[in-house]
Amino acid sequence: MGYKVVVAGATGNVGREMLNILAEREFPVDEIAALASRKSLGTEVSFGDKTIKTKDLATFDFTGWDIALFAVGSGPTKEYAPKAAAAGCIVIDNSSLYRYDPEIPLIVPEVNADAIHMYKNKNIIANPNCSTAQMVVALKPLHDRAKIKRVVVSTYQSVSGAGKEGMDELWDQTKAVYNPVQEVPPKKFSKQIAFNVIPHIDVFLDSGETKEEWKMVAETKKILDPAIKVTATCVRVPVFVGHSEAINIEFEEPLDWQEAQDILREAPGVMLVDKREAGGYITPIECVGEFATYISRVRQDSTVENGLNLWCVSDNLRKGAALNAVQIAEVLGQRVLKKG
Repeated sequence: MGYKVVVAGATGNVGREMLNILAEREFPVDEIAALASRKSLGTEVSFGDKTIKTKDLATFDFTGWDIALFAVGSGPTKEYAPKAAAAGCIVIDNSSLYRYDPEIPLIVPEVNADAIHMYKNKNIIANPNCSTAQMVVALKPLHDRAKIKRVVVSTYQSVSGAGKEGMDELWDQTKAVYNPVQEVPPKKFSKQIAFNVIPHIDVFLDSGETKEEWKMVAETKKILDPAIKVTATCVRVPVFVGHSEAINIEFEEPLDWQEAQDILREAPGVMLVDKREAGGYITPIECVGEFATYISRVRQDSTVENGLNLWCVSDNLRKGAALNAVQIAEVLGQRVLKKG
């Protein structure tokens, strides 16, 4: 016996990826519904070897459905997620709306799956920010061994994190570089993204941080440990899919790079690719379509007493969004609903 599953936002990048991953991982689905806004009503999307037509999110009755994966942004989520939850359908939300609510669990299954039972508070579970998700997967096993004091992270985030508009803008601006007659001014981003990098993701806060940087701090503390100090610089780069991060970690206890490699090699959700030679590391283009969070360039930081540096790469549409949501659904199935 399987589950009745809803994917809200099924025509977007993340929604389509949710459908793909549910099929790829053979999640026990008895019935699937793909929801979208009224303007996308009837659009066909793929689920495994099936093609299904989207239904209207605004009029959908969630009664009798088990799990709803939401990928529709904070506005529609605020309107429709509580309705789904009130109808008895457990919502797994990919927006930022519920991430900082103390009554709603913020889950990365490899890190804090035990918090899943908090869903009972509001029948809602939050999915973290894409840049946070891959980082805490890398940090968790190291934190368990040597206790992390401080993290300094610089991100190199792909344009797919800004949705289809971001990907289109990179594509159009790249073509325009080779066609001077055609000019493509920035719309989605604050400056030209083609052949450029932009140290600005989301809005600026009074502190001088961007909200993306603040999210990484707040979410790491909620998911992993509130005592960890985190500072982030988040940068948009001209890569279509795949987020990269240079992470500097300071520990309370000594941890050498060889032991860190051994720990990461066995860690859930992690793939260590770390040879000290040309090409002995993973780049974002190599992680596209993959489930793992890849770790490379593990090395000692001699400027602090107990420090390490590492390079972390993951498909942000997968581990940073759709995959993590499906993994949460899998944990729900194993620990709570127990149908499949």
